[in-house]
Amino acid sequence: CDGVCPYMAYEAICKMNADGMVEAMAKQEFTDDEIIQNYRKAAAKGLLKVMSKMGISTLQSYKGAQVFEAVGLADEVVDRCFTGTTTRIQGSDFEAIYRDLERFHEDAFPPHTTEESILVRSDGQFHYRDGGEAHLNTPGTMVNLQVAARTNSREAYKEFARLTNEQNQKVTLRGQLKFKFDPSKAIPLDEVEPASEIVKRFATGAMSLGSISQEAHETLAVAMNSLGGRSNTGEGGEDPKRFLDNRRSSIKQVASGRFGVTSHYLANSDQIQIKMAQGAKPGEGGELPGFKVSEYIAENRHTTPGVGLISPPPHHDIYSIEDLAQLIHDLKKAQPTGEVSVKLVSEVGVGVVAAGVAKALSDHITISGHDGGTGAAAWTGVKGCGLPWELGLAETQQTLVLNGLRDRVKVQTDGQLKTGRDVAIACLLGAEEFGFATAPLVTMGCIMMRKCHLNTCPVGIATQDEELRRKFTGQPEHVINYFFLLAEEVREIMAKLGYRKMEDMIGQTQHLEVNRKGQHYKSRGLDLSPLLTPASELNPSAGIRNLTTQYHGLDIAIDNKLIAAAKDALENKKPVVISEKIENTDRTLGTMLSYEVSKRYGAEGLPDDTITLNLEGKGGQSFGFTLAKGITANVIGDANDYTGKGLSGGKIAVFPKPEVLEDGFVAEEHVVVGNVCLYGATSGKAFFRGKAGERFCVRNSGALAVVEGVGDHGCEYMTGGVMVCLGETGRNFAAGMSGGLAYVYDPEGKFPARCNMGLVGLESIDSEAEKEEIFGYIQEHVTATGSSLGAKMLENWDANYKNFVKVYPHDYKRVVEERARAAAEAA
Repeated sequence: CDGVCPYMAYEAICKMNADGMVEAMAKQEFTDDEIIQNYRKAAAKGLLKVMSKMGISTLQSYKGAQVFEAVGLADEVVDRCFTGTTTRIQGSDFEAIYRDLERFHEDAFPPHTTEESILVRSDGQFHYRDGGEAHLNTPGTMVNLQVAARTNSREAYKEFARLTNEQNQKVTLRGQLKFKFDPSKAIPLDEVEPASEIVKRFATGAMSLGSISQEAHETLAVAMNSLGGRSNTGEGGEDPKRFLDNRRSSIKQVASGRFGVTSHYLANSDQIQIKMAQGAKPGEGGELPGFKVSEYIAENRHTTPGVGLISPPPHHDIYSIEDLAQLIHDLKKAQPTGEVSVKLVSEVGVGVVAAGVAKALSDHITISGHDGGTGAAAWTGVKGCGLPWELGLAETQQTLVLNGLRDRVKVQTDGQLKTGRDVAIACLLGAEEFGFATAPLVTMGCIMMRKCHLNTCPVGIATQDEELRRKFTGQPEHVINYFFLLAEEVREIMAKLGYRKMEDMIGQTQHLEVNRKGQHYKSRGLDLSPLLTPASELNPSAGIRNLTTQYHGLDIAIDNKLIAAAKDALENKKPVVISEKIENTDRTLGTMLSYEVSKRYGAEGLPDDTITLNLEGKGGQSFGFTLAKGITANVIGDANDYTGKGLSGGKIAVFPKPEVLEDGFVAEEHVVVGNVCLYGATSGKAFFRGKAGERFCVRNSGALAVVEGVGDHGCEYMTGGVMVCLGETGRNFAAGMSGGLAYVYDPEGKFPARCNMGLVGLESIDSEAEKEEIFGYIQEHVTATGSSLGAKMLENWDANYKNFVKVYPHDYKRVVEERARAAAEAA
């Protein structure tokens, strides 16, 4: 439709205004016209937020797009009311909906009016209310889980599992299923593989350091390392001190390259997870308020203390399956002995996406369900988005088997997995690994206050407040006890089904059927046959679980030659110079060499210029990805997209061949490096004689870059470092930029119209120190690249420096000034 008139909302807010409720809350008076206008503005912002999450930029594209799926509605409802909408499992018909309407009407107009019935009862949509909306996490389940975890009590765990499974029947698809046990195939429990093997398939969720406290983050890591399972860093980086002991997280999440992603970080992983989206709020990035960005958090994220961090979805660097394949290749070279995983959201069509991800050579795929997620999510991100993992997992398993791809990858699922029954059903639907987040937090003391974003968690889990962190009482043993109790429940189910090893149980959906007993009137119409179709029937000759590994071509990478030539530098720190011809097929050059440096020398790397690479030709995609400190890479020619992505202390210079310049080639008028260069760079230097493409220095958090012109969206979401542009920029410069500095040469005054002023201000260069600092940056650029443009600027510096515009993020400026005042007062 072209317009909506929310007349009921208008009437409701006008009545609230007439009753004085708006004035009481806002502490000021409003006319009806004003509150209606404010409502419309808020609704419009909500619409823009949804469009943003879906990656849709115009209202025309959004209108009629039907970017949603109906879950639990019968065909008769969908065909009449939501014509053309995807619906896979049937559900409530008009009769069931009418019964709900009757109940709502009775709540609004009770037959017998009492003092209590005058008030509208909270139905507990977002917080648990006794007698309200059903939730998986109830006081009873949480108490029993904490008792079980802290005392290792099987009785308490069984009560927890019983209560949770009862709730499952009310709120999840797996709650509508039951096992088909055949007593004749059951085996003795002692013939089933031990719990110590089963727990190795468990992983904790991607909860970042910053969203939760250091103590909670480390407790999870110690617990999972003790089990032989895996903990996940989340997208907030990790303290390098933890790499050396039992606090190291095996899974390092990169979320394309958000915060703290360095060569050293990636080298110290067993699995690197690309967070394409988050199951509980797909299309929506995380956000860490400035008051949670402490000195420690900022250090690990390579950002500024006190400055809030925005983590949008990766729309701006993953446009296609080819881009994702490139990132997988990059990360595989950054940790050649580990796995690369891609985290996908349960949604209609995820099976096709997963097939593409498998073809893109991912080793591992996670299907994330809509349940769970962050307690800091906005309400619009909690309700009405994402799908149950049961739907996504079943579709992924069936599609991968149908296309003969399932045996190449491991599949994990997550989303409010809590009991052995949950794990067994996930295994039968096709998962071989299982992710947990809420339950482990509850074992450590979480009481579901849902105040994670406010930094006021009373049990010291989701806070950076030092006083509140002292209240944290969780121990690794609590998490370990829970997982072993859960694994024992899995063993009992395996014995009844007749399986000795969990790997033999993967994808065996014939052991599941719909449980018709005691179904709710809205569940009776569900058709779960799409979930229960055995994948093996779709392609009998294909494997239904992981049986082999992907071939990444690491043995033929040019880095093997570079590593051999740099042997003396790697082993003895002796400077070496290596000259090579390169082609654009030499992708991710220097990354495996950087891995060798990081494994030997950690984050400190080698002394500057220990390894110098003089390379002639065309740099392939992701040239110098996570280039480590001590490596200098000079490209005499040009380079492709993603050059210097994740730069980790190394130096990169790209400049045209001398003979090309002699023929009249004007470098500053031509593009010498592609799009998305220096994405997520954390340290190091890059000098480009010529222009760069779009999205230059996106997410830069510490590198110095000098370039002679950039395309659109330069310095987007930059959080640190310095960028000096000696030429023109494209539009939307500095969108989301919260830290670092950019200096743009703008003699004609065109730049202000091209800059996104949402988070930044523009200033002139007014201090002698800053003038000399920029002079030094350009001088380095001239030395590294022979830039004639830079040399001309320096010849008349006293006049030219005045043409530079300083791009200064507001929050960053505030923190810098606060620190300066504090230092002055201390002195």
